[in-house]
Amino acid sequence: MRKNLTKEKIQAGETAYGVFVNVSNPSLVEIVGHLGFDFALIDAEHGPMGLESCEQMIRAADAANITPLVRVAMNIQQNILRYLDMGALGVQLPLLNNKADVESVVRSVRYRPVGRRGLAGVRANNWGMWGPMAEYVEEANRQNLVIVQIETMEAVENIKEILTVPDIDIVFIGPNDLSAAMGYTGQQNHPEVHKMIDNLVKEIHAAGKATGTIAYDADTLKLRKEQGFKFIVYNIVAMIVKSGREYLKLARG
Repeated sequence: MRKNLTKEKIQAGETAYGVFVNVSNPSLVEIVGHLGFDFALIDAEHGPMGLESCEQMIRAADAANITPLVRVAMNIQQNILRYLDMGALGVQLPLLNNKADVESVVRSVRYRPVGRRGLAGVRANNWGMWGPMAEYVEEANRQNLVIVQIETMEAVENIKEILTVPDIDIVFIGPNDLSAAMGYTGQQNHPEVHKMIDNLVKEIHAAGKATGTIAYDADTLKLRKEQGFKFIVYNIVAMIVKSGREYLKLARG
């Protein structure tokens, strides 16, 4: 299987930058790779992609030498399995509220003895031709990223227990849903939201975990870098909208 260059970068203390791709189009993933981003986060939660279109988007990531990751909608073992089997090098799960939720993700991503992921000859191991299955299992457990989202007040209340779960690679703070859960819908820059995120980051880093989040503008990007986020995500739609608006302003101004 491919090396997870995004995971290597984060483990080396560097920051990895990627793009949420929530439009069902392999070419967009390929473009993101050729632009120089580290990873494409294929959004199968808010995007319309089915399994077959996700597989083609993962192939496009492989072609452009960019890490393919998938945000999976449902925390169900056999659901998560299918994205990993088609070649995703990690998954991100939303709306995780407690330690049991997070332990379930780890079990689904990792093969035995760490987890309970089912084993077969699939695209991820070159249809069983990668090499001895025992060696593939060890390599897959090393390479695949486990990314868990914190975006509810229940998760915030349970953060200490959540952080005790081994094998979490990245704790992703979702500012959209978190601000709404706090009663500040659409106000990601509210002082109380900033305070909450800052406190969470400090606690997560103190537990030895890396943090991830979104940053769609220069000011937010600067802040997140200063806070020590190592997994920062843009969005393909935001990218297109920003570029299109700037072009039209020049064209019609």
